[in-house]
Amino acid sequence: MKIGILGYGNLGRGIECAIRQNDDMELVGVFTRRDPSTVKVDSDVPVYSADKLAKMQDQIDVLMLCGGSATDLPKQTAEYARMYNVVDSFDTHARIPEHFERVNAAAIASGKIAMISVGWDPGMFSLNRLYANAILRDGNDYTFWGKGVSQGHSDAIRRIDGVLDAKQYTIPVESALEAVRNCENPELTTRQKHTRECFVVAEEGADLARIEKEIKTMPNYFADYDTTVHFISMEELKRDHAGIPHGGMVLRTGKTGKNGENNHVIEYRLQLDSNPEFTACVLVAYARAAYRMNQRGISGCKTVFDVAPADLSPLSPEEMRAHLL
Repeated sequence: MKIGILGYGNLGRGIECAIRQNDDMELVGVFTRRDPSTVKVDSDVPVYSADKLAKMQDQIDVLMLCGGSATDLPKQTAEYARMYNVVDSFDTHARIPEHFERVNAAAIASGKIAMISVGWDPGMFSLNRLYANAILRDGNDYTFWGKGVSQGHSDAIRRIDGVLDAKQYTIPVESALEAVRNCENPELTTRQKHTRECFVVAEEGADLARIEKEIKTMPNYFADYDTTVHFISMEELKRDHAGIPHGGMVLRTGKTGKNGENNHVIEYRLQLDSNPEFTACVLVAYARAAYRMNQRGISGCKTVFDVAPADLSPLSPEEMRAHLL
């Protein structure tokens, strides 16, 4: 499979690394909206202007879209699905249905596959929610994120006047998690499920009390959470908070038996040193599925719910049955 990457940030670099681990894939090139001469990649593939994509359909089997969900993917996925099989990581949960409809029309018209909202949430967590719901019909769903860096929340802190840099960690509340695992079936508020911990580098002379108040009262980001703010030096931030770890857990608790006397817990957990590199690995597996499905004449917009597990694996059916079943 010949793969193209559009966008060369953390996710694009992760996909470049992941392709090296998959012998049935070859990276054709990296495409950018920046000046290609300013983009230095970690392999010997060429870097092209994104404008070149209009004329390279015969050279690329799947195009990986590495833009952001806020402004890039709502436009790019439908645009490029008119030319290529594409995979994106659109993760604005509330807007997935409208994104699907827009992309589906473009992909059906072109006869291509557009695989959207691929990653770990949405993505792997979505699959586990579906499996657990199908198995334990009388039950409750719970999703916890972290401990990990929230890039969006970190960016929100950095926009505050007087802040030079910041990292924010989302942390599950252990008592809430234990209550779920104990099948207590708690009804949890936003504040009861997660806390937020912020490490902030402020400008010299900045009003630290004002910055802390602005963080803790920020609507849609921190106001609904118990939030702790630490002011540290730039050296400490670079030394102790340079990575982008993340992870989380999806749980479903349920009951079986004539009178619901037996309790069960299904738990799926991820613990990731690098959020973008793991997400990239998921996207690459679904690129394989998109290519195979399109080779069979399937087109339109698809999600992780529409993909047979066998289409994700480079193994033959015989190998899967012998070693994985």
